[in-house]
Amino acid sequence: MINGGPRYISPAPNGGFVVSEECGDVKVFMSSHKLVCSLSNKYGHRFGNPAGVCVDAEGSVVVADEQHRTVHLFPESGAPICLVSAGLRRPAGVACSPFGHLYVADTGENCVKVFKTLKER
Repeated sequence: MINGGPRYISPAPNGGFVVSEECGDVKVFMSSHKLVCSLSNKYGHRFGNPAGVCVDAEGSVVVADEQHRTVHLFPESGAPICLVSAGLRRPAGVACSPFGHLYVADTGENCVKVFKTLKER
């Protein structure tokens, strides 16, 4: 089920959940715990070390990548969108607010950074 060992988990609005794997991938599961997809396979995206994950109100998966120092959004359809590509030392956790804020726990700088990007897509 999980190859690289689970790291972070987030519930999804549809009753399912999303899990990041150590050194490799992010998997999306249905409420019945059946695998829906691997984001690496679905989008052809190469993760460095995926960490924190969350799912926004539209069902898009947001992933912090510690190695690449980025945060990407994976919509249900369409190509991945890089939300944050600079200013992060070691993004570990992410959370989405219903008001369009993206919170990123940057353990490399020992702080939480707030971005207002989600509603502006």
